Amino acid sequence: MAARSSAVYVISVAAELSGMHPQTLRIYERKGLVQPARTAGGSRRYSDADVALLQRISELTSEGMNLVGVKRVLDLELRVAQLEGELAKHRSSSRTVSDAVRETERSYRRDLVPLRQTVTIYEER
Repeated sequence: MAARSSAVYVISVAAELSGMHPQTLRIYERKGLVQPARTAGGSRRYSDADVALLQRISELTSEGMNLVGVKRVLDLELRVAQLEGELAKHRSSSRTVSDAVRETERSYRRDLVPLRQTVTIYEER
């Protein structure tokens, strides 16, 4: 079985799966919304991820968003997903922020030199 990310669908099948006309898919490609793979002969091949993206585009346009807005939303959704991945990676790291703060505070304490505290009284002459 082919991997889910493999580009296996021709444009007519991808259009049918996404509920769109093939010409719409060509327009979306020209606008930079979707980038199907190409065969050696230049034919478009769509993956399951491309079909899911086309369905997301359809949702956004049916809500009244224009293609420029759709592109912006898709870019922002991608960026949010990347940031969530980075955040999850940092949260799962073995060293927490509070551990780092405590370690830094301990290193500062080693640099301190004890100071004798005495009171000296100065008198005027």
